[in-house]
Amino acid sequence: MSCGEPHETDCSEVLDHLYEFLDHEMPDSDCTKFEVHFEECSPCLEKYGLEQAVKKLVKRCCGHDDVPTDLRAKVMGRIDLIRSGQATPDEGTSPLA
Repeated sequence: MSCGEPHETDCSEVLDHLYEFLDHEMPDSDCTKFEVHFEECSPCLEKYGLEQAVKKLVKRCCGHDDVPTDLRAKVMGRIDLIRSGQATPDEGTSPLA
């Protein structure tokens, strides 16, 4: 999606990294670029608002379930392997196998 207007930060970059922005998982300098983009680009701002609303709805409806201890351990182990460079996110058919 693109609004067709030129921006310092391209619409495709913003949309590709939207969840990183929503989850506060990017450097402040990138957050600032995204905020400026949202001020200039109403289609991206609309997509941001929609994704933010969905995220809040999921949290409200599903955020109270306890995660089984063994599943949490598998996920955290996989994250540690990826962070250490011993594995990549797309290795294998199941990330939790």
